Amino acid sequence: MDFRETAEQVMLREAVAKIAADYGHDYFAAKARAGEKTTELWQAVGEAGFVGVNLPEEYGGGGMGISELAIVTEELATHGCPLLLLMVSPAICGTLLARFGTPAQRGRWLPQVASGERKMAFAITEPDAGSNSHRLDTVAARDGDGWRISGRKYYISGVDEADAVLVVTRTGVEEGSGRGRLSLFIVDTDAPGLERTPIELLHNGPERQFFLFLDGVRVEGDRLLGDEGDGLRQVFHGLNPERIIGAAAGNGIARYALARAAAYANQRQVWGVPIGAHQGLAHPLAEAKIEVELARLMTQKAAWATDAGVPGAGEAANMAKYAAAEAALRAVDVAIQVHGGNGFAAEYGIAGLWWMARVLRTAPVSREMILNYVAEHSLRLPRSY
Repeated sequence: MDFRETAEQVMLREAVAKIAADYGHDYFAAKARAGEKTTELWQAVGEAGFVGVNLPEEYGGGGMGISELAIVTEELATHGCPLLLLMVSPAICGTLLARFGTPAQRGRWLPQVASGERKMAFAITEPDAGSNSHRLDTVAARDGDGWRISGRKYYISGVDEADAVLVVTRTGVEEGSGRGRLSLFIVDTDAPGLERTPIELLHNGPERQFFLFLDGVRVEGDRLLGDEGDGLRQVFHGLNPERIIGAAAGNGIARYALARAAAYANQRQVWGVPIGAHQGLAHPLAEAKIEVELARLMTQKAAWATDAGVPGAGEAANMAKYAAAEAALRAVDVAIQVHGGNGFAAEYGIAGLWWMARVLRTAPVSREMILNYVAEHSLRLPRSY
């Protein structure tokens, strides 16, 4: 057992850190306040080959794994630049395309997803289904050689930046259980019949959320990803990477907050000594540091298990996401407290990341659903829902 990163991983982390340092949290926060996208940073990461570090080399990717995409995500967030669409475009959509796409689909989409030139969104959540994917109402019906898709999707990230959205639909119903048979389709974001409405949120991040309306959107048969009716199994191959990359973002946010708080606690003096000398501040910082390092270990384990294809990857991915969200929220809160009133000042760059740390507690999967998963699958308790 070796917990050290490989030489290649160390070089990757250093290279991403150098790019992120050229932008930093001031850039990220300014973009968020202006309602603008972090396009320049995304392009810089893509041009360096890091957006698609987990995708196959034959399609322009780095030929590495979720472990390396987690490094990219964490290091960006550690420098105050959490790019949440890394959870979606390369992690979910790229993973599913690489695994289930036809050669033509992979050739059409993966090279530009890997380079960052194209982004893909992912649409599964619906207003009336919540976390119950078996009860999706968005339907895809055969229409000649193609399909017609109708329904609604809710809280879909980055549709305004994406060239296509991977839509999870119902194409049939299982006999007896009544559960939907799911199928995945690649839908262009400018397809006729697809409308998007931004959801107004009280946050200051650059990524936006959307309500999608699909009114008989027609797609050709070659837009079906994988096998008809096998979408639920396929989706879970993308959800573990999503949770791991979400955990990596949380770990990076926590590291950023703790680094800023520790620096401030060393510099700020009251009564002739640095405020970090007082246990009332030092101990909460130390506790937060321990929690984030534990979360990073579980994230590392989850990424390794996913890349190796070993059993238990789902359990580890859920635990990593839970631990990282909790650690990030605590770290940001402690950092704000250490800064006192300055914790809310834009100059110090702390409070602006609270919303993202808090979002990770709820999305892409809520802490309650993770606890349900662990209770049922890890502890073998009766299913509660």
